[in-house]
Amino acid sequence: MKVAVLDDWQRIAETYADWTALRSRAEVVFFHDAFSNADDAAQRLHDFEVLMAMRERTAFPESLVRRLPKLRLFSMTGSRGGSVDMAAMRAQGVTITGTSAGGTGTSTSELALALMLASARNIALADAAMRRGGFLEDVAPGYELYGKVLGLVGLGRLGQSMAQYGAVLGMKVIAWSRNLTPDRAAAAGAVYAAKEELLATSDVVSLHLVLSDRTRGILGAAELARMKAGALLINTSRGPLVDEKALIAALEAGRISAALDVYDREPLSADHPFRRLPNTLLTPHIGYGSIATYRDFYREAVENVLAFLDGKPIRVLQPA
Repeated sequence: MKVAVLDDWQRIAETYADWTALRSRAEVVFFHDAFSNADDAAQRLHDFEVLMAMRERTAFPESLVRRLPKLRLFSMTGSRGGSVDMAAMRAQGVTITGTSAGGTGTSTSELALALMLASARNIALADAAMRRGGFLEDVAPGYELYGKVLGLVGLGRLGQSMAQYGAVLGMKVIAWSRNLTPDRAAAAGAVYAAKEELLATSDVVSLHLVLSDRTRGILGAAELARMKAGALLINTSRGPLVDEKALIAALEAGRISAALDVYDREPLSADHPFRRLPNTLLTPHIGYGSIATYRDFYREAVENVLAFLDGKPIRVLQPA
């Protein structure tokens, strides 16, 4: 049995779980780099019966799944695979397993808070100035968050955490989503606002939505144009929630700034415009990736593969 551990871009998988039992029963190969394209993935994964994938990293469309005839188990972390054609895998007889969300579930909202604070006070620029031997040169003064308006697009578990953080900072918290009601917003510590009002009045807009056909591109050129001049957009959810071309245009025009942890295509290309724009703060999709989360992910993933080899699969993901 050949097992591929994919997407180990941080080279941490081997230290975050005990692989002894699995290595005694299978050949385990760790992949530390991203595949250059689907042809590269198909060629390198052709002979593997088991793939252990980190969620939302390598995409597995039907065209790639068909080129993996030996695949029997697809073990992914988490339970949502927006970039994985699960129907195509099941049609090919592949068992799909997932894991818990990992950790305490607060890591992504905590990163959103960190990005908001770091953007408001120009922390990245200040750190860079200190490291190159400077001090206050080229570091513009930041702004206080107290009294500012925090607009949350999505008020689920992570959005509610962000609402609490905003309240502690003395911000006025408003929220919108398609199914949100004023009563539900109030119960989460926010005030319901129409989408247009939220965009026009928020000093900080933070996205906390699951990517779906309904939410893809929920912020396009028209929505970005409605944002308050000088506002900050935070996206720790999924890149395609925002029209990337429209966001680049808005940033190039200097109307808004953005703090981003997620992108349309990951890893972000070396020459991507986001990297050169002065009004962006960028992190490499680390929102969910806390130590506790990775330990839970890899421990449960190893358990899933061993159970499958025993003929008694666990944590099997069923069709929605």
